[in-house]
Amino acid sequence: MEQHVKILGILNIVLNAFLLLAALIVFVVLVGVGLISGEQDAMFATFGIGTVVACFLMVLAAPGIIGGYFLLQYKNWARILVLVLGVLNILNFPLGTALGAYTLWVLLNKETEFLFS
Repeated sequence: MEQHVKILGILNIVLNAFLLLAALIVFVVLVGVGLISGEQDAMFATFGIGTVVACFLMVLAAPGIIGGYFLLQYKNWARILVLVLGVLNILNFPLGTALGAYTLWVLLNKETEFLFS
């Protein structure tokens, strides 16, 4: 189970890093569209919307990256955080569902509980 915990930590980091990448892409595209339009109001609006959406996506990604990193360090609080995130990920079909199911299988196993004690 030790190997599964490492895989789960890496998966959480990688999948949430993709969410950070999506935040960057959304920001660049929205700001770029505003700049291309050349209108002051459009630039202001797209910059504001791009900033809000990118910040929202970064806030969503942060717990997964932090949880995955500290799961690799076998911190018990990270196990609880990743369990909660795994339950929430089940609603995110299809990758989140697979990650959520794998998270529950790995972190609720009796052998895994021993690793974190």
